[in-house]
Amino acid sequence: MAPFELGVLHEVFGIDRSDDGVPAFDYQVCAEHPRTRFPVAGGMHVTARRGLAACAQADLIALPSGPIDHPPSAAVLSAVRAAVDRGAYVLAVCTAAFTVAAAGVLDGRPCATHWRYAPQLQHRFPDVLVNPDALYLQAGSVVTSAGTAAGIDACLHLIRTELGPAIAGRIARRMVVAPHRDGGQRQFLERPLLPAASSSLAGLLEWLDEHLADQHTLQSMARRATLSPRTLLRRFHAETGGTPYAWLTSRRVARAQELLEGGALSMEAIARHVGLGSATLLRHHFRAHVGVSPLQYRRQFHIRPDA
Repeated sequence: MAPFELGVLHEVFGIDRSDDGVPAFDYQVCAEHPRTRFPVAGGMHVTARRGLAACAQADLIALPSGPIDHPPSAAVLSAVRAAVDRGAYVLAVCTAAFTVAAAGVLDGRPCATHWRYAPQLQHRFPDVLVNPDALYLQAGSVVTSAGTAAGIDACLHLIRTELGPAIAGRIARRMVVAPHRDGGQRQFLERPLLPAASSSLAGLLEWLDEHLADQHTLQSMARRATLSPRTLLRRFHAETGGTPYAWLTSRRVARAQELLEGGALSMEAIARHVGLGSATLLRHHFRAHVGVSPLQYRRQFHIRPDA
């Protein structure tokens, strides 16, 4: 089990904040084999006092993330199904989505998990509608989230749904986190890299990356690569998986991310610098690729010069 995700659940539901006007939760840690030590990451062990029978009375069963290469036990799957059948909430943080998917309660429904494991989840459970970009999703009474900090978002979503935004805001303020985050996981993914030097287009793509502010056409790129336009399109698709236009746009957005993180240029100046022409066009492509607006991204990721 991942200790951070267990810590998230304890931080939201296991701490008495009644002095801030937050209702106290009856928080219990349950396991299939109570009073038996089992390992978590980092050389630590956890011992739960309660067995799975306690889940029968719970309004919410929350599952922290764990390894995906060991199938969950029949007892755990039964507890998840029983909770959904009686209308209780089930919250799966990160890779715990594999457990609720195995229980069959997500067939035909949307589901979130960490972007790194989304393809495996979709392959293993083809009837589940895996969304690799969502920070969290709710399908009926089942809530799934992406990794680590997205578990906080999912917990606060449940608090907001059941107890209102004021209570969720008080908990978020005590935790020193945003009560709600915009966008999805795309804003945290690695930026597209240049191809390996062995690529037949490496020289062209490196040159384009250094001249993003210029305007390029298929014909001008083909002349630069000494190829016919048709051959250039074919090689682009084979080596990058897309078109020259798509590759240029992704690199321009990636460069805009760098400028938003490390500088104070205006949106119009950034748009010109990366070859997108106007702030309007920058906002359009940035939101399509990253999931948030350039302004939202700057507020979240800007690095102060003195930092």
